[in-house]
Amino acid sequence: MSRDAHTAFSRAVVDEWVRGGVAHACVAPGSRSTPMAHALAVDGRIAVHVFLDERSAAFAALGIGRATGRPAVVLCTSGTAAANFHPAVAEADLGRVPLVVATADRPPELWGVGAPQTMGQTRLYGDAVREFVDLGPPVDEPDAGAVWRATAARTVIVATGPPAGPVHWNLPFREPLVPTGDPLVDAPGRPDGAPWTRVGRTVRVADREVVARVAARVRAHPRGVIVAGWGSGADPDLVARVADLAAWPVLADGVSGLRSGPFTVSTYDPLLRVPAFAASHRPEVVLRLGAPTTGRVLGEHLRGVPQIVLDPADTWADPPRAAVERVAGDADGFLRALAVSLQGGRADREWLDDWLGAEVVARAAVDAHLDGCTEPFEGRIARDVADAVPDGGALVVASSMPIRDVESFARLRSGIAVHANRGVNGIDGFVSTAIGVALGSGAPTVALLGDLCFLHDANGLLGAARRGIDCTFVVVDNDGGGIFSFLPQAEAMPEEFETLFGTPQGVDLAALAAVHGVTVIDDASVDALPDLVAGVTGGGVRLIRIRTDRAANVALHRATWAAAAAAL
Repeated sequence: MSRDAHTAFSRAVVDEWVRGGVAHACVAPGSRSTPMAHALAVDGRIAVHVFLDERSAAFAALGIGRATGRPAVVLCTSGTAAANFHPAVAEADLGRVPLVVATADRPPELWGVGAPQTMGQTRLYGDAVREFVDLGPPVDEPDAGAVWRATAARTVIVATGPPAGPVHWNLPFREPLVPTGDPLVDAPGRPDGAPWTRVGRTVRVADREVVARVAARVRAHPRGVIVAGWGSGADPDLVARVADLAAWPVLADGVSGLRSGPFTVSTYDPLLRVPAFAASHRPEVVLRLGAPTTGRVLGEHLRGVPQIVLDPADTWADPPRAAVERVAGDADGFLRALAVSLQGGRADREWLDDWLGAEVVARAAVDAHLDGCTEPFEGRIARDVADAVPDGGALVVASSMPIRDVESFARLRSGIAVHANRGVNGIDGFVSTAIGVALGSGAPTVALLGDLCFLHDANGLLGAARRGIDCTFVVVDNDGGGIFSFLPQAEAMPEEFETLFGTPQGVDLAALAAVHGVTVIDDASVDALPDLVAGVTGGGVRLIRIRTDRAANVALHRATWAAAAAAL
């Protein structure tokens, strides 16, 4: 008797994904992926989000993974559809985002013979994935169900990490691609809805010798700093506890999740642009949590300073090769043990008090200067957007200038989740990533980006207005690539600069958004921006466009930094 293996396989895999905690799938339409797409659609327990553009689908799944810490499935048909997943796979790899990548494929007998929509998909993403799987076309054979379910469970486990990242499952399907009506191959799951395989994570206890070495170094160096980048996963209260005991300031990037607390300096970027301050505030040692910070100023200031790097994902995040001690594993466990070792605290708090005093002065000067700007300024926009996101909401910040402006100008802020694609630091897929964050979190989401970033992923708006999310895009429209105006190319290549780097597009972003049914608030003023951003809740998908001038923007940045310097 003939039994339907394709349908049985797909339904068993989907059921196993659900048991493993998968709640979302982003599907790009195609014929060859029919068995899996149909299984996802009829199961009903996974939210299925359809995207016409494969790249958009993959970045939306990435955004879901960022927001939830659980992998979403992204599914496509064979051929170049799978290749379009690659940018998101690269970001998920280096950004440590869980992702299950499912690419349908022609069966092996059609490989290498010129069959349409067929190309090499075996290990398509190279070493950017945590694991590659290809079981061949589903067949009716003994113990097939156990193989299918064990593999599906493993994809979720491996994608979740540590370190989290993408898993690629290539799915060759033979025709017929639709259910045949024949009985299904037996593929029962574990009883009581349990996943096929459970993995118990052993919590790594902080090594006493390592804690003692780090504590001794902290005690021996009163002039130290705690630097926080993305990916540390640390509890802000524990970071503040260690900072208090060490009497060290916390210099936290806007995407670190640690830009809050009584010992955190929000203005370290403007402060370190003041030569006299930088010269007198060079630390003796650094405790770095997670990845390095975004901007160059702090990185250059710390060049040659020994660093203790707390890297929970154990990924050797040390571009300057400054680490004298690397600590892998649970950040909170280590910080808790370090705090115990440092009990009693440091009597001399002059270093910390000096940093915090400079923060008060610089913060007041920066804010006064920003508030006095009569024309739209990207630094003020970044500060005000970060302030205005409602508590419990999410802020998604684009690479290039927005992430740098948040680092340089945003105030201390807690109560929101901040996301950015800092694995590869690209602008591609940003609109879709923000859509994914909103889908995964269910929270009001605000995205801050430039016009080129918006145009680069305009396909992310396809169907966005019908997805039932609240997501506001604040687009800084300077008709080009604003970050290049800060680089030597602007002065060294005046004749070629606009063509090669400025790249003005002249596209009416408001009209483009309106085509997709997105609410548009055009030519918004900086004074009105906070209230507009706060209206994200219940607003659906919206575009707020603020026009700025690239040349003026450079001058306004420098004037704000000069105001901080003058106040000191």
